[in-house]
Amino acid sequence: MARDLPAPADGIDQRAEQLDALDAILPFGRRTQLAELLTDEDVATLKHLARQGIGDNSLRALASDLSYLEAWSLAATGTALPWPAPETLLLKFVAHHLWDPAKRESDSSHGMPNGVAASLRDLGLLRMANKPHAPSTVRRRLSSWATLTNWRGLQGTFNAAGLKSTLKLAVRAAARPRLRKSTKAVTSDVLTAVLKTCAGDSLVDCRDRALLLAAFASGGRRRSEIASLRLEQLVDEMPVPMDVDEPDGKKLPCLTIRLGRTKTADAYAGQSALLIGRPVIALKDWILRAGIGDGAIFRAIDRWGHVQRRALTSQAVNLILKRRIAAAGLDPAEFSAHGLRAGYLTEAARRGIPLVEAMQQSQHRSLNQAARYYNDADRKLGKAARLVV
Repeated sequence: MARDLPAPADGIDQRAEQLDALDAILPFGRRTQLAELLTDEDVATLKHLARQGIGDNSLRALASDLSYLEAWSLAATGTALPWPAPETLLLKFVAHHLWDPAKRESDSSHGMPNGVAASLRDLGLLRMANKPHAPSTVRRRLSSWATLTNWRGLQGTFNAAGLKSTLKLAVRAAARPRLRKSTKAVTSDVLTAVLKTCAGDSLVDCRDRALLLAAFASGGRRRSEIASLRLEQLVDEMPVPMDVDEPDGKKLPCLTIRLGRTKTADAYAGQSALLIGRPVIALKDWILRAGIGDGAIFRAIDRWGHVQRRALTSQAVNLILKRRIAAAGLDPAEFSAHGLRAGYLTEAARRGIPLVEAMQQSQHRSLNQAARYYNDADRKLGKAARLVV
């Protein structure tokens, strides 16, 4: 099944045509490069995954990882990826991507060979050959490799004790700290400043206001979940008391968001989040003004102020936040849409809300995973580091 040399031009053209069917998911600009790197079986696997309803972002990541793995295999071994991959090849992959920078200074053969690095760099797949990869990137690519192996009906060696041990030691040797997806969290003070920039009456202000409030208040939804949110996922609920201690007092509007497929659950898991009060008002105001009767909720607006049928992309959600961050006089380089997710949990902690209760809204699956979103910066305000001052 492995090929020693790239396929002839006619095979590349045929694969490029096959990839056209995935044009709405995969970046069209990389179609030719993907066709050159992937085998016929690779393309068939991606099309099969698309038919199975795998999320667009997940499929994009799998295609990107698969093209990188194929390019690395050709550069490192002279052949395409074998399926299933032997454990020795998996160990070689780890050794090429996670290594000790100090040892590299005295031993140029340590880590990824220069020839392999040059080949990947020429393809635009490697930016920093003088540094080990991020452990999270290596783990993700190994996970993608394992997923693709399973989807081909094959049994890999990704759970082998030797690989696990080597990966653990290599991560320790690489000594690369884990970086946050968003340097700073979008906490309530930041959100308040950002919302002031979209307090106007234009359609763009109306949309951005609803988007930011809904994303934050619903537990810090991922940008892909906000971009793909559809009207059919909203369920009106009975108004709820503003003060839980006064059930007969003032009521606030409430609705449920049926999350459907998320990063950590499929569409049948029944996950949901609540919106209460101001976010509900902002969201319904946008839906009414935009004339949305079905389909995507958050949509593009053209230069003439016309609401489009197409939904915003995940990247557009991120850019909207960054644009509003800049308008608020903050540094957009320090924030990303993921900061809404971190900010929600950080704000919950500041207000004394139990983490488990906050997780019911954010839909995190593990306590440890959710706790990572608490910003280290807030530790400076606590007492744990002030025992001796």
